[in-house]
Amino acid sequence: MDYKKTKKRFFYLNIGRKLLLGYLTLILFTILNAFFALHYLEKLNTINESISETNIPLSSTTEKMIESIYSQELYGHRYTILKSKKMMELFLDSDREFKNQIKKIRDLLAKNSPLGKQIAAIHTQYTTLFQEWFKNQDNLGSSQKEYDTLISEKQNQLINLIQEVSDMTTRDQNKKNQALSLIGSKAFRVIAIICIISIIIGIGAALVITHNISTPLGLLKKATHEISKGNFDHIPEIKNNDEIGDLAHSFNEMAKRLKNIEEMYLDANPLTRLPGGVAIENVLKKRMSAGTPIAFCLIDLDHFKIFNDHYGYSQGNKVIIATAKLIEDAIEKYGNKNDFVGHIGGDDFVMVTALKRFKKICEFIIKSFDQMILQYYDQKDLEKGYIEAKSRSGKHNKFSIMSISIAVVTTKGNRFKHHVRVIEVATELKNYAKSIPKSLFIVDRRKRNSL
Repeated sequence: MDYKKTKKRFFYLNIGRKLLLGYLTLILFTILNAFFALHYLEKLNTINESISETNIPLSSTTEKMIESIYSQELYGHRYTILKSKKMMELFLDSDREFKNQIKKIRDLLAKNSPLGKQIAAIHTQYTTLFQEWFKNQDNLGSSQKEYDTLISEKQNQLINLIQEVSDMTTRDQNKKNQALSLIGSKAFRVIAIICIISIIIGIGAALVITHNISTPLGLLKKATHEISKGNFDHIPEIKNNDEIGDLAHSFNEMAKRLKNIEEMYLDANPLTRLPGGVAIENVLKKRMSAGTPIAFCLIDLDHFKIFNDHYGYSQGNKVIIATAKLIEDAIEKYGNKNDFVGHIGGDDFVMVTALKRFKKICEFIIKSFDQMILQYYDQKDLEKGYIEAKSRSGKHNKFSIMSISIAVVTTKGNRFKHHVRVIEVATELKNYAKSIPKSLFIVDRRKRNSL
């Protein structure tokens, strides 16, 4: 009899015991949820760290190495012509910069990778050929062409090896990105299943437990759906001071990391939604590699800063947006789908178009801008024809109505070896154009054999 009473008392579940059992069950599922979430987050973090600490630095380093090679060749050839001490210093600086990048690559590559040693060895041969050329230049005669051929061969070997490292890095990063996607999907499925089970048990245990558990889990579930669609700004506000709160914090950190990764591939200007600096350089490099002559147009607004200070940022932003729309309209009217429009930032824009189209496009932009800009000035300033404002030196000056300057650099007849030189020449030309007090476009007419 006593045994039966003890057994009945042991298995009897009063409200307290039911609540305790419900809480214990919920705690169990919460721990499982947090475990899987943190487990997958750890995997995501490990892959993200690998990308940011290895792949991205490797890609950046290979680009710098190619730039150093071209710089070294440029200054080496200039030295053979000019015999300038400055050219020799720049040649040696490029050599040292390349060696520094080699050290970085060898640190980032796998320990057993022979690519770093091969690049270092060939670069040493490359530099030695130049030094022998410099030393024996006066006695070489027809052998100078042989040196030039050997240097070009070594340069091609170097670039091919560096490109091999770059391609290898890109393939590796693509695999890691695919792994990120698979882990995220699997984490969502596992966590969603655990969340659903915990909600069902919570409803059966008590309304209080349901309220405290199902609501934050529902927010997490909704946020997971939004983030899976690419809406990384949908961050759930969960203030629970428990494991679910920790999970939400980890989830938010994961969303921020994923957003940062996505933003690496999105280069649009936030004001005009036009492609930014990275996209501009990539387009220019691609068009130059294709070998088709192009017109690179660098566009800048004259006296924009004075206008911005005088009328305010809101009015300045309207001018920037209107200018972007005007440039796009010009491309739509006189260009075609292959033409490119980019926004470097501020009041600086870029166009890449065909040689036969840039003149009409530039003329349309200048004419339209001179008409459009008038609507953003007060009538009294228009009547005067200028704005009175302080210059950078602090003196009151009169600044005329805003105008637009376009610097055009074409690749026809010019042997630009690197896209950076195109941008540099366009910048120099733009600065000259801005010194002329009216809207205009200037085309670089200077002939160059090699840049």
